[in-house]
Amino acid sequence: MRLIGLAERSLEAMCRRVLTRTAFGKSLAEQGVLRAAIADSRIEIDQARLLTLQAAAMMDRYGNKAARTEIAMIKVVAPNMALRVIDRAIQAHGGGGVCADFGLAYAWAQARTLRLADGPDEVHRETIAKLELTKHRSKTEERASGGKHGQT
Repeated sequence: MRLIGLAERSLEAMCRRVLTRTAFGKSLAEQGVLRAAIADSRIEIDQARLLTLQAAAMMDRYGNKAARTEIAMIKVVAPNMALRVIDRAIQAHGGGGVCADFGLAYAWAQARTLRLADGPDEVHRETIAKLELTKHRSKTEERASGGKHGQT
């Protein structure tokens, strides 16, 4: 949730910036590429938020073991989403985006660090894949042995 908040603040900064700056005779908010960056950021933040809420609900209802897949997914999704959103905000700020004045470079470094702190993405992806394969392996073996669905 911390990363979602960081991404939200970065999106807010991007929106404020494009509403107050002009380039090539028009507001940055009128630039289609920046509007697309804002839209993509909102979509990605909300996707990560919903996955986080799903993981939390599963943890509450069924326990952490049952929510392993969702926990692993959010540990990959949230930091990567935050990095993309923060990067777009940096881009909208131009050179100012990488100086200390706006805090975006620091936010990017925090998000990048969290991709390692909870374990590298590769470890979480491996967990997700193994759990997914386990689900399908039992179904495939059941079909192969003529289980519920029989053979046609």
